[in-house]
Amino acid sequence: MRHTARTVLTALAVSAAAVAAAPGAQAAGPPGFTIVVAPNGNDHNPGSAGRPVASLQKAQKLARDLVGRANVTVELAGGTYRLTAPLTFTAEDSGRNGHTITWQARPGQTPVLSGGQAVTGWKLHDPAANIYVADTPKGVDTRQLVVDGALAPRAAVTIARSDVSVTTTGLSIVNPALDYLATLPDKNRIEVESQNSFTDRYAPVQHISGTTITMQQPAWNNNNWGYDTLARPFAGGTLLLENSYSFLKAGQWYLDPQAGKLYYKAAPGQTPAHSQVELPRLSSLVRLSGTRGQPIHDLTFRGLSFEHTTWLQPGTAVGYADQQSGTFITGTYSQPADFLTSCQLGCPQFEASRNDWNQVPAAVQVSAARNISFVGNTFAHLGQVALGIGNDANAHASGIGLGASGITVQRNTFTDDSGSGIVVGGVQPDAHHPSNPAMTNKDITITDNLVTNVARDYKDMAGILSTYVTHAVIEHNEVSDLAYDGIDVGWGWGANDPGGSQDYRNRGLYDYQPVYTTPTTLKDTVVRGNLVHGTKKVFHDGGSIYNLSADPGTVIDDNYIYDNHSTVGLYLDEGSRYVSLSHNVIQDAGVWAFTNAGSTNNTDDNTFTGNWYNTGATQVATGAPHNNVLDGNVHLTDGTWPPAAQAVMDHAGIRPQPHPGSSS
Repeated sequence: MRHTARTVLTALAVSAAAVAAAPGAQAAGPPGFTIVVAPNGNDHNPGSAGRPVASLQKAQKLARDLVGRANVTVELAGGTYRLTAPLTFTAEDSGRNGHTITWQARPGQTPVLSGGQAVTGWKLHDPAANIYVADTPKGVDTRQLVVDGALAPRAAVTIARSDVSVTTTGLSIVNPALDYLATLPDKNRIEVESQNSFTDRYAPVQHISGTTITMQQPAWNNNNWGYDTLARPFAGGTLLLENSYSFLKAGQWYLDPQAGKLYYKAAPGQTPAHSQVELPRLSSLVRLSGTRGQPIHDLTFRGLSFEHTTWLQPGTAVGYADQQSGTFITGTYSQPADFLTSCQLGCPQFEASRNDWNQVPAAVQVSAARNISFVGNTFAHLGQVALGIGNDANAHASGIGLGASGITVQRNTFTDDSGSGIVVGGVQPDAHHPSNPAMTNKDITITDNLVTNVARDYKDMAGILSTYVTHAVIEHNEVSDLAYDGIDVGWGWGANDPGGSQDYRNRGLYDYQPVYTTPTTLKDTVVRGNLVHGTKKVFHDGGSIYNLSADPGTVIDDNYIYDNHSTVGLYLDEGSRYVSLSHNVIQDAGVWAFTNAGSTNNTDDNTFTGNWYNTGATQVATGAPHNNVLDGNVHLTDGTWPPAAQAVMDHAGIRPQPHPGSSS
């Protein structure tokens, strides 16, 4: 029987009343229609509770047909939905005629949208080393593997920086103990990772001959000029060689995609045959993007789990030439011949790259969109940024970036992801001075989320990053267990603010871009009531809560920061202006408040009022020309927090779930 829209309407009418009572259903408007999806369903079914469809794509088509008549809820039964391609939503998938579409879990059930495949059939490969092998599809590559619900590290060895010397083409081996590298197979799959002061850089090997390691280009050149480079990190840091079978240690893995073989070195007494092993294959799971004239709108995602993706670009010749918090250089640029010496603190040619920096793409991508909500979902075991909202076009598979407004991210969990939990906004010129007003990112609300143990592989990334956004509200989140920062706001180092920055005149940036006379789109940010702890585990530069560039109307209030490894609590970096920071509690920091203020970078006109701290220096540039103000801040020396500070500590972080019928 051919199911037309009329047939489906009749079949679904029996469940319309249930939608009004279902969790997440719209309280206003007429009763709607429920489309039920289940892994054991059948796409020839109408999608009713007793006869669910099997595929998300079929449910998507049914929702498009019905939403013009009433609200639609697509309910996913528990189980794993293994996607062979990303689930793509366009303007056609919007709510219509005042109606909305909600994609949600069936009550009490846990549906998982997975971009991976289960790995089974393990056999003992090397009994002496306890290395196992399993078959995978030939030609399939990944940078991630999930073992028993956690990202497992790739095969890697740590080396001393003195073991090698940096050349314009790669590395020269100094320590004879590394001479064995020239004998390894698949040398062009080996990568160098350099964890520096605030950057985490990856560059792949081209070949190794004798003591000469030649690296792939342009990754090598791009990782070795600018600031905090692989060749000259500001304060040292760990250097690793990764992704060779010979590097395997217990708990690590290596994939040979050409042979279709996955190797895992088990701990003593362990076998992967008794573990759940997932091989991520897709580079994204869900893509939501309309157009400038027709944004996608009025969609909600509730109670779903997004899992198992990878991102392959760092292993290509582009590498991951990290600049800060998930931005990286991809192109080939003219460099001075002596760039290993002359361009380790920036140089004019390096400034030519700045407006072309790319962003790490997200597993769930949102652009050209309005009135989209993510509520109560889980984003876990993802190989890049978990949720990207209004990022630059290069980070969206649709090719359309920016343009996100009225987006709500509430009560979700972000954990065990390779990049940031949430990244809002772009970094290229259209992000800060949009050529079309529809590109402006605005009114983004991020509340009551748990963001923990993310940025596992791209450690330079903050738990939450919001760049050029008008009115981002980041409230009552718990952000913890990070190599770098907790919550970062802003971009641009003041270079794109009205009148520019003398620092960047001196550096030569304005040979490649205008000096803007109008403000950027960054303003009216609210960072309030967040609990930020366990940050700065690897990188010392940056802050637990951090601002960059002018951010008029911004308040950073009532946050509780602790366990940041004696680094900076509240950090206002270059060009930060017009920011008010009050009633924050900073515990056991090395520097509780910091302004990176020089005479030429406009880090001015900020106010620190009524904050409490028990340790740490105060490094805020007050007086002319900066006019930063310190007023009523309290240094506690007896270990006893006053009642007002204790109230901030008690109320920071995720608020209790409101009871049904109460206002949140």
